[in-house]
Amino acid sequence: MDESRDIRFMTLALGQAQAAAAAGEAPIGAVIVDPATDRVVALAHNAPIAGHDPSAHAEILALREAGEALGNYRLTGLEMFVTLEPCTMCAGAISHARIGRLVYGASDPKGGAVEHGVCFFDQPTCHWRPQVTGGVMAEESATLLKAFFKARRG
Repeated sequence: MDESRDIRFMTLALGQAQAAAAAGEAPIGAVIVDPATDRVVALAHNAPIAGHDPSAHAEILALREAGEALGNYRLTGLEMFVTLEPCTMCAGAISHARIGRLVYGASDPKGGAVEHGVCFFDQPTCHWRPQVTGGVMAEESATLLKAFFKARRG
């Protein structure tokens, strides 16, 4: 894959993560891209606090926005860039949407479900498996998360 392209779209996701942090939400951002045209289809950041919605993770909100934009719940072949390894809920939604490629930044040993925990895409019950690239701008993503949570702890 084109590393500079991955960095370009992960930079957009990091911008979304920074917007989440500014709003008092965990700094996680997601971007959905059509790889055929490199058109950004959706941008989102975490918003469970503001939306009073435990499912309002960046990935879920980006999937909803992309579905609306395209008029389809199937997002076959699209790419998702997210700053943190998705949790089980988000991995399941990514699979149901049929995202073609998932690119994420920082690993999440406690809550991640791609390379940690249940390793959702490796399960025999997972019906759709995206291509996965982890570690893109991982340091920048992790630094943003650590700074946010350090500031919250005082």
